[in-house]
Amino acid sequence: MSAYVIGHLREADPHPEIAEYIERITATFEPYGGRFLVHGAQHEVKEGSWPGHVVVIGFPGIAEARAWWDSPAYQEIAPLRSRHIEGDIILVPGLPEGYDPASTAKVIREAVPAA
Repeated sequence: MSAYVIGHLREADPHPEIAEYIERITATFEPYGGRFLVHGAQHEVKEGSWPGHVVVIGFPGIAEARAWWDSPAYQEIAPLRSRHIEGDIILVPGLPEGYDPASTAKVIREAVPAA
């Protein structure tokens, strides 16, 4: 089951360390089967506020995503970004083949007290 690293990164002033981070990051996630799915694209906000940029890196599974995040190679370059760009980063597992959202709705309905 696929997994994703999703970053919501705020605007930042250009800095040489950010450029170095971008140059080096791909080599840190490729050994774990990672690849950019979204990087540097202009996004369109439909509700709420979402300043900054979105980054999505796909992995074969959550174990690979965690292994990449915790890897010495990534941890070595992470400060190049975090010193200059504020943001939120999450790891999230994807859905299994054949997922049916009706099963989630059923759980919610069962949790609601009968009127």
